[in-house]
Amino acid sequence: MCGAVTFTVEEVAMEASACHCGMCLRWAGGPWIGTQVKGFAVEDDASLGVVVSSEWAERGFCRRCGSSLFYRITRGGYEGNTSVSIGALDDTAGITLTMEYFIDVKPDTYGLAGERRRMTAAEIHAVFGNDV
Repeated sequence: MCGAVTFTVEEVAMEASACHCGMCLRWAGGPWIGTQVKGFAVEDDASLGVVVSSEWAERGFCRRCGSSLFYRITRGGYEGNTSVSIGALDDTAGITLTMEYFIDVKPDTYGLAGERRRMTAAEIHAVFGNDV
């Protein structure tokens, strides 16, 4: 939002996902909507804040304005996978929302339009274990 943290990526997935888990809701102020990237590199990390948010992940944010920037898996079979907030990207043309995680704990106060795959907490943990 303020431009204090800038980053580059080598590749952006054209599919986005929304997460409705309690941690994402508290962190993002609503569903976390991000897309997987490869080659994520912060150009100047002076304003970058990183918080270890669970045993398997960390979240990056701007220490100046508070913008949520990324979610990264830090252990297990998905270690290094990084999801960047679509709001932090300069160009989101062509990115479509294809997945919703933790649909069974989504608050009743909102809903995302359209058809896509939706997974419950039990389904997510059956597939990913604790590495989500």
